[in-house]
Amino acid sequence: MPKRNSSVVGRELGEGVRHAIEQTGMTQRMLAEVLDWQEAKISDLANGKGGVNESELRELLAYCRTARDEVNRLVALHRETRERGWLLFSMPDQPIPLQALIDQERLAKKITVWSLTFVPGLFQITAYIRAQLERSARVDPTDIDTLIRLKLGRQAIFNSSREFLFYIHENALRLQVGGPEVMQTQLLHILTMMVRPYITVRVVPAAIGAHAGGSGPFTKLEYHKYQPVIWTEFLRTGLFLDDKESLDDYDQVLKRLDKEALDAEESRRLISSLEAQGGVPLVDLAQEQLQRRPQ
Repeated sequence: MPKRNSSVVGRELGEGVRHAIEQTGMTQRMLAEVLDWQEAKISDLANGKGGVNESELRELLAYCRTARDEVNRLVALHRETRERGWLLFSMPDQPIPLQALIDQERLAKKITVWSLTFVPGLFQITAYIRAQLERSARVDPTDIDTLIRLKLGRQAIFNSSREFLFYIHENALRLQVGGPEVMQTQLLHILTMMVRPYITVRVVPAAIGAHAGGSGPFTKLEYHKYQPVIWTEFLRTGLFLDDKESLDDYDQVLKRLDKEALDAEESRRLISSLEAQGGVPLVDLAQEQLQRRPQ
């Protein structure tokens, strides 16, 4: 089977293979000798580049005495590597496959987020998350605390080794999730995060009407070693896309949002006015900012 560039699903498969090999106490070189393979073949597989067929993968896992459930999971991932994108379905205790996104965010050098309806998850405070989950149609109330911890833990990726760019629709900042007091605290948190030089927030004002991001929210992840991927989520599924056509389309959306959004300082002033009124400003500052722009 020809080698492939590393994809998200390929990296997930590679991580599972590395773990299986580690459980044997053997090195990749030792295992290659036992299987009569080139060491590079195992290295490519462990690094998410494929290079083996399904029977070879089963042979490797059998030698590693991998548990049956894990074998089935890794074989399923191997089959997914033949598809365009990686579709993940939700689990009973997790409304979206959030852990897969978290794993990829940890690898990313730049994260670009477009948020249409809610404050981006990476910015959400505890009270906001709780209010959102309590209104969810799919979340069991007994799972809410676990999900809050998972979502807050995700925010540990904020540091200067990465670059973050957030495009947020004004309506997402006005939506009263948890009520005015929660929104005041939430918006103040965003303003506090904006002080960090590696975080940029751009607000798309409601006053412009129709906009380029109408097809829905998404996240673009860029890496040092891998090609970029797009993450988007729905009610029961999450989807990674890394084919060239999809990346080109989403890049066009981001280019248009860059033209339509307020700049960083205009966005800060708008969020400040919203925060002062608990998310409901007395004056539509976004309209004022647009009017001040040169024609």
